[in-house]
Amino acid sequence: MVFKKPVSSLVLIYTEDFKVLLMERADKKGFWQSVTGSLEENETPRDAAIREVFEETGIDSTQYQLEDWELSHVYEIYAHWRYRYAPDITHNTEHIFALKVPASIPIQLSVDEHIQYLWVDWRDAMDKVFSWTNVEAIKKLAEIHQLKL
Repeated sequence: MVFKKPVSSLVLIYTEDFKVLLMERADKKGFWQSVTGSLEENETPRDAAIREVFEETGIDSTQYQLEDWELSHVYEIYAHWRYRYAPDITHNTEHIFALKVPASIPIQLSVDEHIQYLWVDWRDAMDKVFSWTNVEAIKKLAEIHQLKL
């Protein structure tokens, strides 16, 4: 088995009116998230962000402005997903990016990864996502754009 690298990119996709794209995981019903995925061999966090956005949504991020927020979080990998990593790996470093699109555009989901998507107000998105790092990314969006929490 080839183990996943414990380094990933999270991409918060949002619209001009601050709606955030959320997708429900196929392997965990009720687990909503932004685009996220582990880096592949010889891939930078930015490269992974571009690849993951396309794989999970069909969006070509090179057509929009992909923002590297130069922010990362280290978190403990959920026990039910640890089998994907080498036996001694318990934590992942996640690099945070944002991608602004003009409006709530149609998404082409990767059916192996997600079963549905929603465009929701950024405040509602904070309550819906399952990971604290995703919440922090949404808070960073609010901070950068001086939105009231």
